[in-house]
Parts: sequence; structure tokens; C-alpha cells
Amino acid sequence: MRVVVLPKGDEKEFPGRRRVADVLKALDIIPETVLVARGSTLVTADETVEADAVLRIIPVISGGHSGEVCEVSG
Repeated sequence: MRVVVLPKGDEKEFPGRRRVADVLKALDIIPETVLVARGSTLVTADETVEADAVLRIIPVISGGHSGEVCEVSG
């Protein structure tokens, strides 16, 4: 299978069928920090993907709110 790691677009090849979790482990990626897509469909870490699949690994970006409660008036 071909794996494209975004945002840089680095490509890796893996032989045979594999669980998404095993691919992420091989790439030293923490599953909770990314989304994995096959085409336009998101796949979970426990899914097994066929050898001819193309996966995109997309980093999850969070931020913004500090967790502090803010009062909004209007």
C-alpha cells in the first residue's frame, strides 16, 4: 500500500494488507494525532486495508481556546 503523510506529502510503501494501527506504529505516529483517509473516506485504526490502497495521513490541528471561561456580552 502507498501511504502519503501530509502536510509534506512524504510517501511510504508497505507490502501486503495491514491494519491502520500497524501502519501508524511503523511510522511512529500517535493515532490520536491524525486522521487517516482512503479516498474520501476516513478509516479507523482497527481497520485492515488492502495492499493496493492509498492512504493519506492528515495531522489533526487543535488550538484556540485556552480552557478559560469567558463571559460574552452582547
